[in-house]
Amino acid sequence: MLRKLKKIDLIIVVALFALMAISILSIYSVTNGRPVYDGHHLTMLKYYIVSFVAFFVLVMIDYRILIKYSLYIYLFGLSLLGVVSFFGKSKNGASGWLDVGGLSLQPAELFKLCLILFLSYVLVRKNKNQLSFWRDVVPVGMIAFIPFVLVILQNDLGNSGSYVIILLGLIWIGNIKFSHAMIAMVIMIGALIGGIQGYIHYHDNIKTSLESIGKDHWIERLDPWLVPEKATAKALYHTDNAKRAIGSGGMGGEGYMKGTSVQSERVPYTYSDSIFVQIAEEFGFIGASVLLLVYFVMIHRMILIALECKDRAGPYLIVGVVAMMLYQIFENIGAFIGIMPLTGITLPFISFGGTSLLINMASIGIVMSVRVHSGDEEDEFVVQPANYANAGNQN
Repeated sequence: MLRKLKKIDLIIVVALFALMAISILSIYSVTNGRPVYDGHHLTMLKYYIVSFVAFFVLVMIDYRILIKYSLYIYLFGLSLLGVVSFFGKSKNGASGWLDVGGLSLQPAELFKLCLILFLSYVLVRKNKNQLSFWRDVVPVGMIAFIPFVLVILQNDLGNSGSYVIILLGLIWIGNIKFSHAMIAMVIMIGALIGGIQGYIHYHDNIKTSLESIGKDHWIERLDPWLVPEKATAKALYHTDNAKRAIGSGGMGGEGYMKGTSVQSERVPYTYSDSIFVQIAEEFGFIGASVLLLVYFVMIHRMILIALECKDRAGPYLIVGVVAMMLYQIFENIGAFIGIMPLTGITLPFISFGGTSLLINMASIGIVMSVRVHSGDEEDEFVVQPANYANAGNQN
């Protein structure tokens, strides 16, 4: 055990402690003295203690064991998504929460890790120089498509989008043919542009259609981003106040616990999804840049671990985790500066929430397991690429 602990990347651990400090201080700033939320910073500290335990447990477990049983993990996660579709509780327009032992669990958050593990397993088993579109890419895409549909039906645009990004990241390093990648990119960009233009030009008809199927929540998310002139005051309230608060922070910020907008509660959910607004308003551009720098250092170290890994399974896992993290960071911050729709996705390691923090910490624990165990003897399921040089010498 001591040998394994010595191989832990201390820079990542320091980054995690830095994010913990930023999170607890930020949550305290926006909840102190408010009867409903007072004490949330202490609850977040408890979440961090539990999550660090999970982190170190996963560091000790050989990541290849998790991949080996990833099909069962995937099916378990899929079953939770099915259960929450029928018995889930609604929060902020999304019906994706389960009450378990007095705690609220969001299966869509948990499933991101399940998806990364199973996709990594499938792509390792392919063991080909290049992926075939019909035999490989399409079946792999279906693995992500099924949970994507389930989560979309729960009105959770943020987590459903993360499944797509994880899939794209893993297929990319799975060695898809360049021509296939370019065709897919053109199709996706064309579909995105076409979808945006269609929503703008046929807004009233689309709005009526969405309302008829009970997707009013989507309209409130998309209108402020694409057609703010047609958005309701209620839909604009969150993003408009968030942008004003970020702008008022300037270079150095208004000071800790002195943010006018966040302290007056003009920005909703500043302890959770909107916590970046508090950081930007009270610590300004400098404070926001420090946060992004901590993220950059952590992600950079994860990529280095992937490059140093001695087998094929580890890099898949790490790329999946990196893709998930980058998407969450970009989507959360982008929503509050107006370049992305507001989806309610959390800011990794900073936003208040036990499920999100636990999954993110577990993901980093698996990345660290790759660093700790990648030099060990490989399990039989990890098929190594054929040694063509030796095969040629034998002929």
